Amino acid sequence: MRSVQTPTKDDEGFTMSQKEVALYDRFATQARSYGVELTAASPGEVADAIADAIEPPAIGTPLPWDDVELPDGVETNPTSADVEGAVTGVTAASLAIADYGSVVLEMDEAGSEPVSLFNDLHVAVLREADLVPDMEAAFEWFGERLRDSRGSAIVATGPSATADMGALVQGAHGPKAVEVIVVS
Repeated sequence: MRSVQTPTKDDEGFTMSQKEVALYDRFATQARSYGVELTAASPGEVADAIADAIEPPAIGTPLPWDDVELPDGVETNPTSADVEGAVTGVTAASLAIADYGSVVLEMDEAGSEPVSLFNDLHVAVLREADLVPDMEAAFEWFGERLRDSRGSAIVATGPSATADMGALVQGAHGPKAVEVIVVS
């Protein structure tokens, strides 16, 4: 974990304020408590980090930032058969909520919903700048945005899990495993 000093440098040498470090650490602690794997990467390292995280076959949606890209081998125009056969889905996360270790996945025309939910492994790519401290801040961010666009979003916290029929089962209604690549 990153130490809390002002200013500090993370493992890759990026300077972060004490507030940013504390927010990242809160998110990382909560996400890991749900079994989520986290990887920090600079924009130039994202494709390699995704390639290391995925299990083929993989499908994905184009990442919405100019300075990051998906690796070769991630199908961005999947057919129904590709979606059904994929082990990994890669999508961008619009936001993350530090207090819950949750990522917010906005639905879009590229098909983020099936790509994030119908595979055993979901790899979410998140910009560190898109971390907010709590649900109140998240609602301020996406409430107005979704009302204006009439859009929808999923607030996902860790792998899918249910105990409806007794013992806890992971992957019943979504991915069995989740990894988050945090772009710093």
